[in-house]
Formats: sequence, C-alpha cells, structure tokens
Amino acid sequence: MPGITDTSHRIPHALSSSQERKLVDYLDTQFLEITRNFKKRSDPSSNLPSLSDYLNATHTLLSLILQIPPIDPSTSLRTTLLLRLTGEVMDSILGYKPEPRFLSQLLEWLGDLDNAWLAVLRSQTWDTETAQGVDLIIDQEGAAATPNIRSTPMNQTERARLRSLLIGGTARMEEWLVNLGSPSTTAETDSEGLDDMLERLGLQQGFDDLFSGTLSEMGSLGGSVNNPEGMEGTC
Repeated sequence: MPGITDTSHRIPHALSSSQERKLVDYLDTQFLEITRNFKKRSDPSSNLPSLSDYLNATHTLLSLILQIPPIDPSTSLRTTLLLRLTGEVMDSILGYKPEPRFLSQLLEWLGDLDNAWLAVLRSQTWDTETAQGVDLIIDQEGAAATPNIRSTPMNQTERARLRSLLIGGTARMEEWLVNLGSPSTTAETDSEGLDDMLERLGLQQGFDDLFSGTLSEMGSLGGSVNNPEGMEGTC
C-alpha cells in the first residue's frame, strides 16, 4: 500500500488528507474482498477456505493499520480501523471449524492483537520486528521543529466498544472451542476434554490469558490528552 513509510527513527508526522483517503480506500477494498471470500469459504473458488488462510489475510491488514502514526489527526483513524478489524475478526473466526492444527496460529494472532491494542492505548508506534509498541521519542530538537505534536488517547466510547468486543468475543470463542472435543472433530480428540487437549497442545495458559494485557491496561487508563511539546523522552 503506497503512502505509508517507516517512521521508526524519524520525527513522526500525521498522514496527510490524501494519504488517509488512499489508505481508507485501499483498506475498504481489502475488507470487502476478505468478507466476500469468507462468506464463500466452503466454495472451491474462495481463497480463504481455512482458518489459517483467514488469519494470514487479516494479519496483513493488522500490520498495515498499525503503521499509521499515533499523531493527531491520524490517531483516531488508527483506532477506528483497528476497532473495525477486531470486530470482524472476532466474528469471522467462529465461522470456521476449530481444528487443533490451527490453534497455535490463532493464539499467536490474538497475541499480536493484544499487543496492538496496548500500543494504541499507550499512544505508541509499532515495531514490526518485535510485534510490539514502542514509546514515541521526541527529543528537544524534534519538539522545537514540531511543537504541536499531540496524540489523543481513546475516548470512553471507544474504550467501551473495545472492552465489549474483547470480552464478548472471548466468551463466544470459549463456546466455539468446546467443539474441539466433539466426535466430529478427530478420532484423537474423542476421549479428551477441552482443557486436556489445550494442555496437551501447550495452549491452555495462552487461551486463559487472552487479551489480559489490553484489559488490564484499560483498567488503569485516565482520560488525559498527551502533549509532548517541549518534552524530552517519551510521550
């Protein structure tokens, strides 16, 4: 997607109006394409026949959205797009049959999403190599050159929406995972309960701790607006 460049070692700038339009148009097209192929996932013509395929496709969108700099007025765009992606993914995952071979990939994807929301809540930039947020560094020279840099945190409505998506989605995923122990899954799982299976796969703790980072962070957030003007260090 043209128009977004790496800003990891430079003073960050919000996207221009033109860049935002191009990005939103591109993502709208990708969202529609993914939705279309998800709906016909049982059809041979779909390129998203498995949960693994769906996770790969949506992870590309996750990575792109996180490249949006947390600098106003682009800050709210990153939040809005990530809320949209979170809602669609948490719903669509349940449309696939839960298969043990894809659970590790699913847990890794959800872990990246947890880290993504931590970065957004903390107004951090995204490090694509570590898949984690990093503090926005504004030195004295940078602050003097760009004195109006601001990163407005999520408002109460956005936080409530996020909390609902994560808590509701996690509850529905627990119900979805119960199907792993059904006779229709695999012969290997017939004699196992869900907890036993997840424990054997080494995934029990990961599913128990889904979104613990984000939910814990939201519990400690205040409503102030960051303004790194004149600061040295992080914002």
